[in-house]
Amino acid sequence: MTKRRLQPDNPAEWLNRAKSSLALAKQRSSEIYLEDLCYQSQQAAEKAIKAVYISKKLVFPYIHDISQLLASLDNYGVNIPREVKSASKLTLYAAQTRYPGLENPVSEEEYEEAVTLAEHVVTWADRNMPQ
Repeated sequence: MTKRRLQPDNPAEWLNRAKSSLALAKQRSSEIYLEDLCYQSQQAAEKAIKAVYISKKLVFPYIHDISQLLASLDNYGVNIPREVKSASKLTLYAAQTRYPGLENPVSEEEYEEAVTLAEHVVTWADRNMPQ
């Protein structure tokens, strides 16, 4: 069943998309590269962070760098927990690991960490949504 789509300026829609990317990141199969699942983890974190921007009526930069997105939010006075800041590691998966030969294959441990980091960001963003 597909969720009802919300307007793109609604932070809940961005959070829905973040949760969708996180669900994809958890879809293990022998036919799916871990790099591709880590990319979905990065996407989940990025969309969740951008949901927070929108919920606070802030304009986010059109970048994929998790560290920069969080630093900008921090400059606006948004409290960012340590485990969310750790998600800056996910930026690597936005581009480099998506293409053959640019990086070493992702290990099982790196994959598990990527999913955990994305989960922390999505949970934090969910808690930052207006009621």
